[in-house]
Amino acid sequence: MSDQIAAIRTHRVAPRWIFVELTTRDGLTGWGEAIVPKRAAAVAGAVDDLARNIIGENPARIEDLWQRMSRGGFFRDGPVLATATAAIEQAMWDVKGHRHGLPVYEFLGGAVRERVRLYAWIGGDRPGNVVAHTKARLAQGFTAVKMNATEELDYVDSPEQVDAVVARVAAIRDAHGDAVDIAVDFHGRVHRAMAKALLRELEQFRLMWIEEPLPPGQEDLLPELTAHAGRTPLATGERVFTRAAYARLLEQRAVDIIQPDVSLTGLFELEKICRMAEAYDVAVAPHCPNGPISLAASLQVACCAGNVVIQEQSLGLHYNQGYAGLPPGEMADYLADPTPLSPIGGHLPRPTAPGLGIEIAAGSVRAGAGSWTLPDPVWRTPDGRYTEW
Repeated sequence: MSDQIAAIRTHRVAPRWIFVELTTRDGLTGWGEAIVPKRAAAVAGAVDDLARNIIGENPARIEDLWQRMSRGGFFRDGPVLATATAAIEQAMWDVKGHRHGLPVYEFLGGAVRERVRLYAWIGGDRPGNVVAHTKARLAQGFTAVKMNATEELDYVDSPEQVDAVVARVAAIRDAHGDAVDIAVDFHGRVHRAMAKALLRELEQFRLMWIEEPLPPGQEDLLPELTAHAGRTPLATGERVFTRAAYARLLEQRAVDIIQPDVSLTGLFELEKICRMAEAYDVAVAPHCPNGPISLAASLQVACCAGNVVIQEQSLGLHYNQGYAGLPPGEMADYLADPTPLSPIGGHLPRPTAPGLGIEIAAGSVRAGAGSWTLPDPVWRTPDGRYTEW
């Protein structure tokens, strides 16, 4: 049988991306993308382990192989296994689309929109220059931006820390008015007491959302925060990667927007999570500060799921500018034609090419591959305690 998986290879490319290439015995190639770059060696090892179990299988049996990869090793779950599985699954969808000459969304109910709205990052990890960055993003055509809220923050911190967050958001509103939608990412750095204070202070700015208002593992406390958020929508989910975990999150009725990442969930699972969220009247803003393959896979779901309201993307993201001494990189560096992932007026048009809708420049991938290592960030409070990054 010619329609069999022949090989699965991992490529670690600058600036911090992990591409997975799947080839079939009859010569088709599909691409996927894994994340968790600070554990890149573990991810590559997980891809190799999974590949040994599915080489020779039919890549058209995507759901069956996804189930095997997710559940077949007795021990399951965890971001390393999840992202390795997701990358291989994306590549299988890419192969299926090319075999039948269709974009992936045509297998999932067909298109519901003609373009997908995007937002852009401003400010960096330690947010600064946010007014100038917003001006630059508006000039690029974006009408929505997101920034980190804080630097290091203690369990109970000073009023000056709260005032600094408020001042940054106020400066954007003063400079640009309502011409831009603003999302503020607490990034899991903010503990419960400080979250309550910040939520109340930020309500006045009519934010698009506040993201990851509590550290991971504290999702059961989210209902407590809704009264403090007022009219500000709460968003979370970038570190949630199973449908069961999303079900528990949705059943709390405490979040307005979920943010699954296609390079943790897989493409088909992302579509299922979107449908499940729709039943709770919850919007989806997929997480994707990643590379071109992850964005292309996420867009396939955005094109067929009506409750996807906006899409994250990494154009000009601070992580892409030579993280930890690595050379800089952008999505266009690895695309034969960057047009499908080139924003127009803050949107991406619905892709029409088969598979994931992009053509990876395999030569550029091989030229840019390396064995880079990203260090863990170490943030500390003034007295020396480790704190959330």
